[in-house]
Amino acid sequence: MKTIIKFVATVIFVAALIGGCAKKTSTSWKSIQNPEAVAQLKSFVAEKEAQAKADGSDAPPEFKAYFAAAEKGDWLAVSNTFNDFSKHAPQYQHFGTNDERLRGVKWAAVVEIWGALYAFNVSDEKYSAAFGNDIIKSIPPGSIYFGGTDSGRFVITAMQKSHVNGDPFFTLTQNALADGTYLDYLRSIYGDKIKIPTQEDLQKCFRDYTEDAQRRMQNHQLKPGENVHVDGNGHVQVSGQVAVMEVNGLIAKTIFDQNPDREFYIEESFPLDWMYPYLEPQGLIFKINRQPLPELSDEIVQRDHDYWSKYVAPMIGGWLNDDTLVEEVAAFSKRVFLQRDFSGFKGDPLFIQNAISREMFSYLRSNIADVYVWRMNHAATSDEKNRMAHEADFAFRQALALCPYMSGTVSSYVDLLKGQKRIADAILVAETAAQFPASQNSDPRSCRRLVAQLKRLQGVK
Repeated sequence: MKTIIKFVATVIFVAALIGGCAKKTSTSWKSIQNPEAVAQLKSFVAEKEAQAKADGSDAPPEFKAYFAAAEKGDWLAVSNTFNDFSKHAPQYQHFGTNDERLRGVKWAAVVEIWGALYAFNVSDEKYSAAFGNDIIKSIPPGSIYFGGTDSGRFVITAMQKSHVNGDPFFTLTQNALADGTYLDYLRSIYGDKIKIPTQEDLQKCFRDYTEDAQRRMQNHQLKPGENVHVDGNGHVQVSGQVAVMEVNGLIAKTIFDQNPDREFYIEESFPLDWMYPYLEPQGLIFKINRQPLPELSDEIVQRDHDYWSKYVAPMIGGWLNDDTLVEEVAAFSKRVFLQRDFSGFKGDPLFIQNAISREMFSYLRSNIADVYVWRMNHAATSDEKNRMAHEADFAFRQALALCPYMSGTVSSYVDLLKGQKRIADAILVAETAAQFPASQNSDPRSCRRLVAQLKRLQGVK
């Protein structure tokens, strides 16, 4: 059977790009209260504008107005103009006619400015700054960092000393690696400092993935959402978000292998299977060790446990510990998030009130819980399995206390609880999430179906 790759590599952003919501409508930097954040963002915008001007490629005339608005900190103008651009950008092909000028260095600068200003105008600026500063402090100079979510990419890009110079470390996004124009962009800024895959490397990753996907398709081993089929001419075609991330994972592995003298860190958006044996919790994110870890030591686990216990206390209060029941987490969620009853609440109401901030940190904690689950499923002994299960459970409870409705967290924690025959707790988790309105990160209808399935499993009609 002849294999031809028919693959659209799309940059995946975790937050909603189109329709980007300008929460603060001020047309100046006054919409951001922190003077240090304003100074850093001004410096970042200037660096990105200079980078775009130095590039000789053609650009739409609207770019000039876009950069002028960014210089003023005019989030509303930046957001509206970016939304207009996105309707014609090749990476969002389903929106309309493509403008091939919306590629390359200038376009990357436009996207990165949008992402930075989004984080400080739509998310709570206090928590965007904390997110950025704490991740940057955790990464040694000279390292290579993969940002995954929008915050993990754009906040770090904006808040490090110089993204263009890789100071203090080199920031890439795992979600765009399958886009050859993004690799071109990385080579233009980092190519003389670190190894960036060539177009030949990219094509090899496409081929390797397609051949593997074809084999797994024949063996009925495709992942949920992995779209692979053979057309009438015998050509293998792959598409969709899961397929894109599989290729992104292969390219990330190529970068890892081609830079053996660098330390690597990742803020994960989608799980990349090859990384799991190498991952170690490092504050808010992960370190990617050079060799697979046979297990996560007691020291690593305790450090992570203590870090997050201390980290979430100012956000939600210090009430959650090893002995806290799922029932107590659910009761807290209903009282604080749904009823807005802050009596006795010792956390930060501003954190509770900003959906992006609470989703941002909950997602990070849930990713760490998923690594513990992976370790649990691959444990060599029952003691190790129990140790990882205990820590996964604690991390999931923290993630839900930070944000009770994230679909991925709810699904993963329910699976863990089902495996432990804790069906009543699983129902409580799903029922709590089902009470929140539908959004990009919550799906109450799916949660209600999940509750019904769990009750049938429990024997309750």
